[in-house]
Amino acid sequence: MEQMPYRADMDTHALPHPVDLNEQITSTDWRQGLPVLTGQQVVLRELRASDAAPLFELLTTEEVSRFISPPPTTAEGFEKFIAWTLRQRRAGAYACFAVTIKGFDTAIGIFQVRDSGHDFETAEWGFALGSQFWGTGVFKEGAALTLEFAFETLRVHRLEARAAVLNGRGNGALLKMGAVRECILRKSFLHNGVCLDQVLYAILDADWRATRAPMNIKFPSQVH
Repeated sequence: MEQMPYRADMDTHALPHPVDLNEQITSTDWRQGLPVLTGQQVVLRELRASDAAPLFELLTTEEVSRFISPPPTTAEGFEKFIAWTLRQRRAGAYACFAVTIKGFDTAIGIFQVRDSGHDFETAEWGFALGSQFWGTGVFKEGAALTLEFAFETLRVHRLEARAAVLNGRGNGALLKMGAVRECILRKSFLHNGVCLDQVLYAILDADWRATRAPMNIKFPSQVH
């Protein structure tokens, strides 16, 4: 999801004051609060206002941002992005997880899934991870947790992803997760004034179920 659904220049909502994104949720409906997704070393959870500063530091570097839509340019901009993700989640259109390392609650990246049609029959997923954590296994585990959530909780039938042809790392990461390269979308991604070709990938629920390894998903009401 290199073309981020969030547009900072279109977000006219004022930040709540004080910003309170840590409210405890007891529902098992993901629209009321995202579940906690736990792997061997990675924990994915709902974004919080306190994630704004570390995400601003990690996701605005050149190596991370070169193939995604321009991220917010300030920590306050990331706070507004986080508030937007919660509004979109409540509307049932979008889910965005903070990536953390087990035992350390600092956000080091995000995984997101967006409804592309009606009730997540088709959806698009994407990710951004601080470059210090590339090649550590964090992506693979976080991606597996995200796919489990998409296919089991959201009941996605077709999950798409896009990566710039020039983004070798992104293309390789998607292929490792079982995504199938379907076509080239010519000049489909405008970045820094340049139109780039993208590869369209897809994973079908039937293909994923044939190779899945069950992961650990718990809603807040199930965490003791």
